[in-house]
Amino acid sequence: MMKLDSTQAFLKEEIESYQADVTRIHKMIHEKTGAGNDFLGWVDWPVNYDKEEFERIVALGERMKDKADCIVVCGIGGSYLGARAAIEMIQGLYPDNGKEVVFVGNTFSSTYVSQVLNHIKDKEVVLNVISKSGTTTETALAFRLLKQFMERKYGKEGAKDRIIATTDKARGTLKALADKEGYDSYVIPDDIGGRYSVLTAVGLVPMALAGIDVRRVMEGFLAAYNDLNTDDLAKNDAYRYAVARRILQNQGYNVEMFVTYEPQLNCLGEWFKQLMGESEGKDGKGILPDSATFSTDLHSLGQFIQEGKKVLFETLLQIEKPTLDTIVPNDPENLDSMNYLAGKNLDWVNKMAMKGTLAAHVETGGVPNLQISMPDMSGYSFGYQCYWFFLATAMTCYMLDINPFNQPGVEVYKKNMFKLLGKPGA
Repeated sequence: MMKLDSTQAFLKEEIESYQADVTRIHKMIHEKTGAGNDFLGWVDWPVNYDKEEFERIVALGERMKDKADCIVVCGIGGSYLGARAAIEMIQGLYPDNGKEVVFVGNTFSSTYVSQVLNHIKDKEVVLNVISKSGTTTETALAFRLLKQFMERKYGKEGAKDRIIATTDKARGTLKALADKEGYDSYVIPDDIGGRYSVLTAVGLVPMALAGIDVRRVMEGFLAAYNDLNTDDLAKNDAYRYAVARRILQNQGYNVEMFVTYEPQLNCLGEWFKQLMGESEGKDGKGILPDSATFSTDLHSLGQFIQEGKKVLFETLLQIEKPTLDTIVPNDPENLDSMNYLAGKNLDWVNKMAMKGTLAAHVETGGVPNLQISMPDMSGYSFGYQCYWFFLATAMTCYMLDINPFNQPGVEVYKKNMFKLLGKPGA
């Protein structure tokens, strides 16, 4: 399903020379003995997920299919990026199923929140609020406004049937509110952190509401679990990728540019940045993750990548088959001089741009490139790549001897913010 090509990465060490380290860490991951092991629930989630809740999620998607033309997802961080990455990758940016998905609760921007409330006022809305505690400030503030909006629009009883909570199983502000109001609620597992949670109810509920076949997503997730359940570097490309990152950093490359050629993967790049940045960036260690969508960003970042300071390597995610394709038409006047491409598939043009860019960056620019291939942008592929990157992240972080599952630095801005806001006890 996913293959790594490291032949154009200029690696000065053999990936296989790290086999002993990989074997040790693979055992640590699967026996759950490493740092942060209380958040390794994702490792066996493809087989141990709550089947009864999953069927409830499938049924929810069916039940809500004709109830709303606008799905509002209220969450931040792992409660936002994974779901958005999934929906956009699988359905594209302009799906034709009549359902719009709007994301809120991920910013304090007064303009953005106000515009969302105005945008949805005449739409039929279903709201999914996602928060483990219910007190995450960005999400809690947005939900307060949205809850009032829903109750004014539909009445308290009507709103109750259109508000879905994804939260803790037994405790927290949102759980208490969901029980009090009678909201349909789904569980965020205790042993899976936010950025690893996209294939729990955190991401599956928004996907199901958006009309995605979540069964296929979980089938891809399970396939990756089965394929990658080995420490053998000759068979596990997720681990090979993890090792290649460490080798490249040892060679002085401290920035990774995650590159795609599909706009519907923009948010997958954002999800990648959270997964790697929040997992790896601690104790003065780690690679700074960035993302770009070519050929668009070649007209802004291309010059620096080609001839700027050699601080970065690229990880190119290649999609073999696009979701849709079209043919370049012939124009008798040919004023734009594009007739030399007439009759060609636009995806073929995109892939030629990719090949030309790769050659320029590697051969002329001397920029290391790791290439990951994926067959398509289906739900199955999304599920597969989730486990692939989860496993790669755990491996590459443990190779640095850091905890891949905490984020102590994120708490600093919150403490400062709460003090400035005048929060009691801050």
